[in-house]
Amino acid sequence: MKALRKILGLLIVLFIGLPILFAVIWAVGLTRAAVSPEFVSDLPQEIIEEVPSLIEDVFAEAQDEELITDEETRAWFKAASEVDISPRELMRDMGLESWLENELSGSLDEIGDVLRGKRRAGPIIFDMRPLKNALHSEDFKNYITKVMEKLPPCDEDGLERWSTVLERDYDLFEFPPCRPGDEVSGEVIEDYLYELTDDISDEIEIFSGMRFVPLSVTRIVKLLSYGMLLLPILIILLGSVIAATSTASFFRWSGLSLLAGGLISLFTALFTKQLAFAGIGLSPYSFSTDWSVGLHELVLEKTAWIQTAVVNHLFSPVIAVAGVVSIIGFIIFVLSFIASGKPKPVKEKPVEKQEEKKIEQKAEEKKEEAVKEKAEAGAASEPQKGEKDEPLKKPEEPEEKKE
Repeated sequence: MKALRKILGLLIVLFIGLPILFAVIWAVGLTRAAVSPEFVSDLPQEIIEEVPSLIEDVFAEAQDEELITDEETRAWFKAASEVDISPRELMRDMGLESWLENELSGSLDEIGDVLRGKRRAGPIIFDMRPLKNALHSEDFKNYITKVMEKLPPCDEDGLERWSTVLERDYDLFEFPPCRPGDEVSGEVIEDYLYELTDDISDEIEIFSGMRFVPLSVTRIVKLLSYGMLLLPILIILLGSVIAATSTASFFRWSGLSLLAGGLISLFTALFTKQLAFAGIGLSPYSFSTDWSVGLHELVLEKTAWIQTAVVNHLFSPVIAVAGVVSIIGFIIFVLSFIASGKPKPVKEKPVEKQEEKKIEQKAEEKKEEAVKEKAEAGAASEPQKGEKDEPLKKPEEPEEKKE
């Protein structure tokens, strides 16, 4: 019967409790990351502040032959560098820099305040019209036109390539590095800008239809996510109750189960995090013949801190939750030894009683021997039966006195 209970408890823990615990740990961690103000609000604002400098660095270093081995890509960046306006100045003239630093950053601040509980959870709107207007502005069109004017004129092969490229989706760095003429250039610019802005919505609304709650959104989501941990814990406790034969074994079963689930989740999160870091350097673009690998590596190098920050923000909560579960499991496992560490009186008292009985028996035997010895000594000192009945005779007088 005990063996059957242990098998049943093991099956419940192994095939139901641990898989659900693993899934819930990941769900809780990723949910915490998704509603974290640091991830949703603070990190995007840091990226926004670095965008102008990032673009200027890429444009400056893209002309280096050691970094960009593709001649066509390098020719486009060389033409852009010959235009009398820098990328930062272009963004400022287009109104894009002001939109990034003010409107977009302000909306992100509002989201951070909602997540931190500093303001009510009401609708927050990202107005994307300034971005679309900036991309369709005359300043941007004139910039692209000036860049194309700095390219050498196309030969027959170049014109043929232009006609082939125009039939597909537009990517500026797939265009041949030559000037196809004003008519083709105007058509390319209009179609290219349309491709850029076609999928951008006018407005993006966040927290729509939410009612006022006394706690912050982050705290509510965290409480709900932590409540999800009760399900696998209850299943593990049920399996431990079935399999355990004592209080100590119950602590061992439940503690080892929680420790195993936490450690599996912890090592999986750490491995996935390192795998993500390794995968940052890999991309489908690295195996593409149509896109510049050198440019990809340059952009990747300049944005490595962004990707690293995103990976850290995503996996750190998972690692933290898995670590807490592992610590709780270890503490419960240690309690099992404390519960079974005290000596059980049932096993030790009979031995003591036996020794005491032996001592008492020896004492009684000594007493009995002493009593026997006394009795024997008393019996030896008493007169025998025949001697008691005979009268005592007077001692005979000497013969001299008789005469």
